[in-house]
Amino acid sequence: MFITFEGLDGSGKSTQIRRLVARLRALGREVVETAEPGGTPIGRQIRAILLSARNRELRPAAELFLYLAARAQSTAETIAPALARGEIVLSDRFTDSTLAYQGCGRGLGAAEVQALARVSTGGLEPRLTLLLDIDVATSLARARGRNRDQASTETRMDEQSAEFYQRVRDAYLALARAQPERIRVIDALPDSETVERRVWEAVEPHV
Repeated sequence: MFITFEGLDGSGKSTQIRRLVARLRALGREVVETAEPGGTPIGRQIRAILLSARNRELRPAAELFLYLAARAQSTAETIAPALARGEIVLSDRFTDSTLAYQGCGRGLGAAEVQALARVSTGGLEPRLTLLLDIDVATSLARARGRNRDQASTETRMDEQSAEFYQRVRDAYLALARAQPERIRVIDALPDSETVERRVWEAVEPHV
């Protein structure tokens, strides 16, 4: 079974994936955890290019193809083999991120991006997607707090405008409205325990 987590930065995806992995393993399930971009050695090299603040001149189309390259590698190297073994795969981001960030955020067009995304994944789609939804102001505040707490420098994506992230959020919510059978929207503003309970309520019927 393939489950993906989507949402703006600061929505708590990493925390909820970590907790879901622990819960599923406690139930005796075999689970593989991955993230995009960066879930493979090649993906981590691509991620460094994408996030480096030195690459401010990276064009939207170039950005798109780098994300697709990382996904193609992750799908072939990690996701597809794990699914073939009958394991549960949890991915922090997948095709919906590209549709939201590059298709709508960058204005490259949802239909065009969707067609290219299918090539990168061989048509693989998640059975369930959990969209952890937060408003843009909260997302930006949490990202700044995370960078401060971890003494991290801002990445290229941290430099994007609030308007960019609003387009991304709007695109995510539009995807959820169009595919309610696959995409479950979970309010990520409450405490992490409340969000964890809602995540499990969405996942339990499938496992």
